[in-house]
Amino acid sequence: MSSTTLHASASTSRLRDALAALPALAEEIGVDAAQREVRRELPFAAFDAFRRSGLGALRIPAERGGLGGSLEDAIHVVTTLAAAESNVAHALRVHFDVVESMRLAPRTPFHDRQIRRIVEGALYGGASGEQGTARAGQIETVLRREGDHFRVSGKKYYTTGTAYADFVRTNLVDEHGNGVTAIIPVRSEGLAVLDDWDGMGQRMTASGSVVFEDVRVEPAEVVEKGYPSLIGRHGGAYRQLHLVAVAAGIVRNIVADARAYVTAHGRPVLHTTAPSAREDVFIQQVVGELSALSHSIDALVRDNARTLGRSSDAILHADPAADELVLESALATARTQIVVGQFALQAGERLFDAGGASATSRKYNFDRHWRNLRTIFSHNPLSHKAKVIGDYVLNGVKTHLVEGRTF
Repeated sequence: MSSTTLHASASTSRLRDALAALPALAEEIGVDAAQREVRRELPFAAFDAFRRSGLGALRIPAERGGLGGSLEDAIHVVTTLAAAESNVAHALRVHFDVVESMRLAPRTPFHDRQIRRIVEGALYGGASGEQGTARAGQIETVLRREGDHFRVSGKKYYTTGTAYADFVRTNLVDEHGNGVTAIIPVRSEGLAVLDDWDGMGQRMTASGSVVFEDVRVEPAEVVEKGYPSLIGRHGGAYRQLHLVAVAAGIVRNIVADARAYVTAHGRPVLHTTAPSAREDVFIQQVVGELSALSHSIDALVRDNARTLGRSSDAILHADPAADELVLESALATARTQIVVGQFALQAGERLFDAGGASATSRKYNFDRHWRNLRTIFSHNPLSHKAKVIGDYVLNGVKTHLVEGRTF
């Protein structure tokens, strides 16, 4: 057997072993998750466990030290973790996005350095959004030159996952108003992560503020921002699919909570002669509908992941069809979001029909599912996505589909 064959076999084995250990990792992360949310206990230990798993380098090619997994594998990881603890899966969103962009980017010292960090176990968080700007998504924090380096001062919000990360990817503008991205160590002098996220859902994602007070930024850690590129467009869709995968995991959790509640605590409804809740035809119907919703969502997400996987590989291999495949991925992801948003929120509400008033007890914290889903699907207006798809179907308009931001 050649050395190349041996290396490929070893790489396949590493990926297989990491994925085989995923259920145990999810179970570990999910212990007491519902009550941790009530206590607002941030899941730092979960991210330590994720680092040890090696799954943070899932999409990095094996020849560069990663696991060489597919995009479908990555979405499988997200959904599995979300079914146990949706906050952890959500808070890894920027990390998975950084990994994907590094996989596809040209070989440069900047990109090679990030890949080395990822393979060594580093996690990335994000700091892009700003409050108080005239429009959502507008960036006003300026990266200023100071001798042979840069300095940045300002405040970011929606900094999901940064509290748990080693590096933060932050979007800034340079002194000429051009968009740039900088990679900054989270433990840099002058950088403070605040636990001030006050959203009703996904409360433990550390999506609050990051404050920069004259933080030093090395020139080698700064690159131009490029939304309209194929990589940028692919990344826009991938970030959205990550959110949908988190929602898919939450709906799996809804089904699990419904089953556990009915079998352990449920009572048959007033108008039935069934001797137990699990034999009550009304409750059986509710749980059956929840199971069907979860199954449908999982199927949509898997199919969407395969579509994105094809466009990602096309970009990597400079396939002439890459542009069209990236467009198909944007359409697929927008369509998936619209349908999954409806199905998931329906499941979050329908859960309570499996238990009646007793299921609303705070000790179960079942309302977290609907709150988490509603928060996830408030990221980008689904009505806008429907309009954009309709405009494309009717008129061939691609404007928002190719901007690389929310699709």
